[in-house]
Amino acid sequence: MKQNTTRIILLAIMLAFGVALFYFWKRNKKEDVVYKTKQPYVTDISLSSIATGKIIPDEEVSIRPNINGIVSKVYVEAGDPIKVGDKIAEIKVIPSISNLQSSKNSVSQAKIDFDNQKKIFERQEKLYKKGVISINDFDNSKADFDQAKQRLSSANENYQIVKTGTAKGFNSVANTTVKATIGGIILDVPIKKGNQVIQNNNFNEGTEIALIADIQKMIFEGTIDEGEVGRIKEGMPIKVTVGAYPDKSYDAVLNYIAPKGVEKNGAVEFEIEAKLNLQEGDYLRAGLSANANIILDEVKDVLAIDEGLLQYDKETKKPYVEVAVGEQQFERRDVEIGLSDGIKAEVKSGLTKEDNIKEWNAIGLPEAEKKK
Repeated sequence: MKQNTTRIILLAIMLAFGVALFYFWKRNKKEDVVYKTKQPYVTDISLSSIATGKIIPDEEVSIRPNINGIVSKVYVEAGDPIKVGDKIAEIKVIPSISNLQSSKNSVSQAKIDFDNQKKIFERQEKLYKKGVISINDFDNSKADFDQAKQRLSSANENYQIVKTGTAKGFNSVANTTVKATIGGIILDVPIKKGNQVIQNNNFNEGTEIALIADIQKMIFEGTIDEGEVGRIKEGMPIKVTVGAYPDKSYDAVLNYIAPKGVEKNGAVEFEIEAKLNLQEGDYLRAGLSANANIILDEVKDVLAIDEGLLQYDKETKKPYVEVAVGEQQFERRDVEIGLSDGIKAEVKSGLTKEDNIKEWNAIGLPEAEKKK
């Protein structure tokens, strides 16, 4: 009985010892690994910088009146297409009482002077015909009469301008009808019927009647960081993407870089502008936010590899890759790298399209291979 018990205990110990050995063997056993490979490929690589900004019209005209008054009628709304000469608004002149009275008095005074000079001229004309006075005296009298006539005409015109806003012969200069000076789209009409407007003069830019822009001539206006401004120049091609149309890009050319930067949030930024090459049917609204992809450098149809395949020598810092020479056997090969965009890198020498390059991330063997 005691012998059976002892055997059972020894068997249990041996079994436990065997399980422990298997556990530690399993735990310390290294997983078989295999490395995947990738081949070089031919592609285009471009290095670019992103600038943020908005779309604005290249030609934007503010229409302002050249007379004071009250808006009596508005013909357009924001978004309406317009051509040169189309009516925008009508202005009713409301004259100042003091100016009206002053101009009326000037007419009366000019009329008195004119009547007096007319009488003198008629008397001098009779005396000249009788030979009493010389031709010089007659000419002086006629000149005084003509000047009085001109002053009366000028006073009447000034009275009409003060009263109605225009006068005969000045319809093209001062007009109660405000018309478009360029064709395009009405961007804004800040006035309404009944609003008072002020004419454009040397001391006041006047009241804006409407804002017109040619939407076929749009530009991108944005800013770029000081770290990138030294790498760009006028004439560079740009791809502009608009937030409202994410699936479409527009070609543009960089045509302006600000000579002076502006500090913003601790960083210096430079203003840039690029003219968009819009195609027939393209329609962009002014003020849309946009991003400009400025192509700093570009190569086409070059041999390239993924940036993640590159390794760098710890001492020389030169790039190299590991190329397969057999089944899971690799050798180091130095390569010369050209342009890189951070995802793919141009290979100038050291590789061919047929080479299989080792990936860094090792993976376990498939279950079927393990069983073999």
